[in-house]
Formats: sequence, C-alpha cells, structure tokens
Amino acid sequence: MSESVPVLDFGTMTEVVQFLMELDKLKRVERRTRLIGNSRHENSAEHSWHLAMAALSLAPFAGANIDIQRVVQMALLHDVVEIDAGDVLVYDLAGREAVHDEEIAAANRIFGLLPAAQRERFRTLWDEYEAGETAEARYANMLDRALPIMLNLHNEGQSWRENGIRLEQVVNRNQRLARQWPELWQHLHQHLQSAQQKGWLQ
Repeated sequence: MSESVPVLDFGTMTEVVQFLMELDKLKRVERRTRLIGNSRHENSAEHSWHLAMAALSLAPFAGANIDIQRVVQMALLHDVVEIDAGDVLVYDLAGREAVHDEEIAAANRIFGLLPAAQRERFRTLWDEYEAGETAEARYANMLDRALPIMLNLHNEGQSWRENGIRLEQVVNRNQRLARQWPELWQHLHQHLQSAQQKGWLQ
C-alpha cells in the first residue's frame, strides 16, 4: 500500500481533494511500454488519459448505442488500483491472477476516500469495466488491449522485444478483440504478422 498523503482542510471538499491527491501517485506507476521515440516508460496516469482519448477519437467506429461519456469515465478510473497493486504485464497471466485480490483491496481503499455518493458511482464504473459485460465496458476493454499493440507497432515492438513476447501470445490474448471488433483486428493482425517478420515479435 502506498504512503499516506497529508489531509488538509478544504471544508466539504476535503474528501474529494484527498482522493485527487491520492491519484497523483498513479503518475509514478511505470508500465512496460515506452513513449514513442523516447527512452522513458509511460506511466499509468498517461495510459489512462490516452485510453480516454482513444475512446473519444474512435467513437465513430464504436456503434451508435454506446455511451462514450461512460466509456471515458471507465478509462480514467480503470487503472486507479495500480496505485497499490502496481502494473502487471498483460501477457503475465499468472501475475495478473495473483494480483486480483490486491486490486479489489485497492479499489475498496482508494474509492473509499470519497464521499458516499461518489464512492458508489466510481466503484460501480470500475466494477463495470472489470466485469466487461456492458457494451461500454467491452469497448473500453477492447481499446485497452488495442492501444498497447498500436504503440508497439509504432515503436519497433519495444515492449515485445524487451519481454520476449511471441506473436502467438498476442493473438491468443486478443481473441475477444478479434471477435468483437473484427474490422480493427484485421488491420492489427496484418501489422502483427509484419512485426514478426521484422523481428519485433518472436
């Protein structure tokens, strides 16, 4: 669990300010993907912003019945738990399973900083994303899978090469994306095969 943040009095806004100061810690959580053309790894706060922008930008391809505002909210909240639980490589299936309980405890603690109404709303959005059953959650999840692939394709497979990732792993891990968004997957799969030929994937 992360260190505590001093509580300053902001009247009726105190709990919300405390939550916002806690969120600052997400900027310290490093992911495996580097910024394009840059030696620095992106952090989870940057990833969450990028995912929210992807949701907005790709909205015309999402389908008419999807509430993009709800997707953006899920994108901004989905990795808040990494403040306590850290980031786990998407292809580390055992690691992702092992961190599950930590993420639940982190959601309880971090969203618990908020006043009751906001706590319930934010936690409901986080739970919805995790369950992946609504159209909005599925869209957010698909983007969360696709965006790192796109970054790697534009960054000479940086995190794939550094972590010894195989084409088979990427394809297997993204079967749901292939089923639910075949138009996007068709393009991604072509680029993935090219990436393997270039030596970016094993």
